[in-house]
Amino acid sequence: MQRVCFLLRVRQDRLAEYRERHAAVWPEMLDALAASGWHNYSLFLSEDGLLVGYLETEDFPAAVAAMEATEVNSRWQAEMAGLFEALDGQRPDEAMKPLTEVFHLS
Repeated sequence: MQRVCFLLRVRQDRLAEYRERHAAVWPEMLDALAASGWHNYSLFLSEDGLLVGYLETEDFPAAVAAMEATEVNSRWQAEMAGLFEALDGQRPDEAMKPLTEVFHLS
């Protein structure tokens, strides 16, 4: 199982909205993530807008591609895009660049 961690930045003026939306993620989005191989997926948000994402998957590029193929992901990404800083024309899911793991204690 591959562990993946990524960083994004939520706009300061949209932190409350970001939290609210993730308190009620669409059931069809949750089903699509699970079916696409996203396991133990967690998001952590700091008060300055730093978002840390973590998930486990067999193959991250394949898991991302499987989500890209779903209709619900297109709707979710379109609705969430305005909540983020510095996407440079990318959807939030396209801007997720995995960090290099340098240590793991199992």
